[in-house]
Amino acid sequence: MDSHEAQGYAHGDQNAQDRNPHASSSQWRHQESRAFAKYEAERAQPQAPSRHHHHPSIAREADARGNVNDLADFLNKSRISPKEADTRPPTEPKFKPVVLGATEAREVLNGEKHVADALAPESVPNDKEVAVGPLINYRRMEGNQWVGSVLVVTRGGGREQSYRPSLFLRKAAMISMRNGNGAANGHSSESRVSESQGICLYSDWRNTFWRFDLHLEMEPYETKWEYWLSDYLVFASNTKPKVNAFFVPAITESMRIMFHSCNGFSVGTDEEDWSGACLWNDVMRRHQEAPFHVMIGGGDQIYNDGVRVSGPLRTWTSISSPKKRRNFPFPESLRAECDNYYLNNYIRWYGTEPFAAANGQIPQLNIWDDHDIIDGFGSYVDDFMKCDVFRGIGGIAHKYYMLFQHHLPPPASTYTSDTTSEAQDEAGQGLDPNQMIAAYVHPAMTEPNYIVGSSPGPYVAEHSHNMFTKLGARIAFLGIDARTERTRHQVNYPETYEAIFSRLRQELSHAIQTGEPFKHLILLLGIPIAYPRLTWLENIFASPLMGPVKLLNRRVGFGGSFFNSFDGSVDLLDDLDDHYTARTHKRERNGLILKLQQIAAEFSVRVTIIGGDVHLAALGRFYSNPKLNIPLEEDYRYIVNVISSAIVNKPPPAAVANLLARRNRIHHLDHDTDETLLKIFDKDPGDSTKTAKHNQVTMPSRNFAVITENSPNNGTHLQNGHDFHTSSPPPQSTPGETFPGHKDGRYALGKGEVNAGTKHKAADPAEHGTGSDGSLDVCIRIEIDQHNPEGRTQGYGLTIPTLSYKGPRPPTIAPPPGSAGSSGSRGTGGTGGSDVPEVPEIPAGVR
Repeated sequence: MDSHEAQGYAHGDQNAQDRNPHASSSQWRHQESRAFAKYEAERAQPQAPSRHHHHPSIAREADARGNVNDLADFLNKSRISPKEADTRPPTEPKFKPVVLGATEAREVLNGEKHVADALAPESVPNDKEVAVGPLINYRRMEGNQWVGSVLVVTRGGGREQSYRPSLFLRKAAMISMRNGNGAANGHSSESRVSESQGICLYSDWRNTFWRFDLHLEMEPYETKWEYWLSDYLVFASNTKPKVNAFFVPAITESMRIMFHSCNGFSVGTDEEDWSGACLWNDVMRRHQEAPFHVMIGGGDQIYNDGVRVSGPLRTWTSISSPKKRRNFPFPESLRAECDNYYLNNYIRWYGTEPFAAANGQIPQLNIWDDHDIIDGFGSYVDDFMKCDVFRGIGGIAHKYYMLFQHHLPPPASTYTSDTTSEAQDEAGQGLDPNQMIAAYVHPAMTEPNYIVGSSPGPYVAEHSHNMFTKLGARIAFLGIDARTERTRHQVNYPETYEAIFSRLRQELSHAIQTGEPFKHLILLLGIPIAYPRLTWLENIFASPLMGPVKLLNRRVGFGGSFFNSFDGSVDLLDDLDDHYTARTHKRERNGLILKLQQIAAEFSVRVTIIGGDVHLAALGRFYSNPKLNIPLEEDYRYIVNVISSAIVNKPPPAAVANLLARRNRIHHLDHDTDETLLKIFDKDPGDSTKTAKHNQVTMPSRNFAVITENSPNNGTHLQNGHDFHTSSPPPQSTPGETFPGHKDGRYALGKGEVNAGTKHKAADPAEHGTGSDGSLDVCIRIEIDQHNPEGRTQGYGLTIPTLSYKGPRPPTIAPPPGSAGSSGSRGTGGTGGSDVPEVPEIPAGVR
């Protein structure tokens, strides 16, 4: 420090060491403009005496107080007085300032509280008001116990909860028989009331998530259970019933299943023209006739695409340059806005009737798909998928997916560009203290019905949650999380497939050892796997010939909505890349099917795949080459893919469905396995015209599916295994008789496919599931008229037989490979030995 600086310190500050060390070296750091500096310089020159006497200008210190006349005089020199205004006081203020108190401001400055939390109300007017719920989930069976959970979201909350609500449960009736129209008869049963105390999964100043665990004994008969919440909880909706009910199958029976996907509208859809979510009215009608025991969601249970149109990502989406969008940061402020959007959208949609009524009465099992996050998530180019914004919304969507759809506590933090580090990228999302201020997150829960991936996903820094559980006595369920680990070149990691098939083999072996083998395995995938190819369209969209068109789109907007607003690719390309039948997923897809065939043969269990996503109804099948002359009942390669989509979103134009029908050819998975769609749509629903006359394989109309076992316990049986109470049983057959099957796989391959469509017994509610041979009746219910708010549907059915295979096991198949270069164990051939490592033993009785 030179001498004049030292003198300045001596004269200007008695305590030089107390001076702010971060202060600017210029004492004029507060001057607003060059004009003010000039004004001060002029005043410092000697002037003629005037009535205004100024002292020489000396810049004041930053912490000085008092004299502001100089600046005020300068500002007043150029002030223009407004016209005379009405001096009457306004009747009300034109704005309401947001005031942050001194205490809250100090907490923000000290890092003790986030600004959003500081501005939050001290208390919610009624923190016992239910914002949404109840939502009931089925989880698993433990011996003779049915295990589920109920979720309720209340207003307000924070780090500590002032109360702990309870749920009360009682057995209401046992269903011992069914009358002619399928309605359940029962008798009231006075039973004790059990209480389940709420578990707080997550809470912040906006909402609190309460989970109530349900454990109940299964009975020899189908049972109706009722539940209600603590009296002091108040529902925001006046139409919400105080008491909800659900049904549990008899201990010796399998569950009646309802399957759906694409439960929401795409951005820009005229929802009124499609009568809203009206098909849920039909679901509830079917539930009244023959109660569903479980409701399986195949992905897109909610559409969050609006975050980029009317939500906080609108500014980001409007950036024309894909490069600038890719480099756009995702700071804490944007994270908080997006978090609020996803939360409010879930509360809005899950509280929308009649979907909300089903949520409280039919236990759910769900996996997610892209629209649960944002359209196309996981299927854009890799460097764009790794951008801050996509990683940020992926983490937020996962948070609420865990809470609303799985009743599990979310990770403590989600991604922001403010706290990213390479270490976090490798180990998963780290802890962000900013997100934990004034919030509570329950410790992670581990449950045996989940098969958790060993590594976090490439774009969502969390682990995949795959599911295995029993759907009653003879049906096993496997749900593969096909989104968390997805890229354009892989659906799941090889290590995840290893864990899934190891667990599956262990479960099927255990069932055989206990003398209660599974007869059916239902596999849930987010997207179809037996579906027409559109490789030619992929080739066009990915062709270098599209380069000039893309350039014109970036420069002058040529092509408009033909290109997506994210990475600038052709808009349909992400949908095509999503499919298992896409060229990039072919190897992984084929490996998965061969592995399923091996499981079917080894355990003599019939595999059926359910999937959605494509906004069409269809029925795909894998089967043995007809030249092998294998009856379906003995064909372990026979795997049906029930394609049901969408229950709410609008279907594609008829021209698209008709084009897909033209592309329905017989494909060869390998030398012994063929694949194609079944001609199941013998007519359009009702009196409508939805397809061309040649199209009997794809139906462009909203729909959902019903799957019911023809239980061996159904009544008295005839020789052919069908219940004599049915009004029009299928043609009788003698023991050992087999249906020859058509040489063209697009037609009936076995007895269960004869008359597939509206004339099949599975399509008639009075006969659906009334057989006794252990097969599955499948009915796809198709909307008749989109303008009818009642959501009336027509059924199309077929029957999937059980598998009776006693031949040699097929060669051991390695787990499906992931993307190129991925590591994973590979089989070496052989006859039935497991090619995957064993997983830790499952607790006894948990299935």
